[in-house]
Amino acid sequence: QVQLVESGGGLAQAGGSLRISCAASANSFNMDAMGWYRQTPGKQRELVATITSEGVSNYADSVKGRFTISRDNAKNTVALQMNSLKPEDTAVYYCMLRVLDGMGIFLRNFWGQGTQVTVSS
Repeated sequence: QVQLVESGGGLAQAGGSLRISCAASANSFNMDAMGWYRQTPGKQRELVATITSEGVSNYADSVKGRFTISRDNAKNTVALQMNSLKPEDTAVYYCMLRVLDGMGIFLRNFWGQGTQVTVSS
């Protein structure tokens, strides 16, 4: 089974920083990309950033230059350093793990429980 455990998050002032982390337990699965998505009430979940197992990262335009995603393949962890936070960054942030089958074909995405990030103005 796959388990994603998130930590970090909380409350920050505008212009401040927060760091969120996610540890994946995915024995016998072929782990591919990991990343972070966020969701606010009434809106669809949206991409924040992803990173491949080779370290290639991708960011939403809204967070480029402010957020940095990193990954430790040995520990199966992914982290998101969020700087210059804005009130519009307030959301529940979800960790995502993409898993491939034995042939390297996409199998499914797994999701964490989510961690709240609140930015006050």
